Amino acid sequence: MKLSIDLKVTTKPGWIKAVLADFDSFLIDHADCERKASSSAMSFIAKYPNRVEMIPDLIETAVEELDHFQQVYKLMENRGVQLAQKMPEDPYIKQLMKNMHSGVKERFLDRLLIASVVETRGAERFKIVADNMSDPELEKFYKMLWISEAKHGHIFVKMALHYFPEDMVYDRLHWWMDTEGKIVDSLPFRAALH
Repeated sequence: MKLSIDLKVTTKPGWIKAVLADFDSFLIDHADCERKASSSAMSFIAKYPNRVEMIPDLIETAVEELDHFQQVYKLMENRGVQLAQKMPEDPYIKQLMKNMHSGVKERFLDRLLIASVVETRGAERFKIVADNMSDPELEKFYKMLWISEAKHGHIFVKMALHYFPEDMVYDRLHWWMDTEGKIVDSLPFRAALH
């Protein structure tokens, strides 16, 4: 069931051109994003252990994201690409985080909705990658990721709806999608997921 909402701004063609021009760098960033996504799901559990209703979904999401990391790493190994010693800050995530509320309950809602927005953007971009792959194995891999990331976008909204009223969740989610669209439009294209 679709719980998340559509992106307000679609990715411009310049992004996939940057990715295809330096696909090895994209893979390095992609691996780091999957690692961070797994870690982020686990950090929700560490920060909100009393929110027991969401723990099973968070564990499943963390395991799936770690599995994606493993699969991207195998692609990198096959291409002779190593993980970066140090990853640069992600300007997309950094700008999203600047817009979070500071109140405890509001911040919890924002963290869930940011996770949904990021997963929704990831799904859109994985579909773009899949649609532009000449290698059938890479096309299949990124199509699988597109479907998985879309599911994760819905899971975080489902969690938010468990703890907050529906109108509050969707008012804030629309605000986040508007904000995210402005951020995406303001960032330069690079061989990275965001």
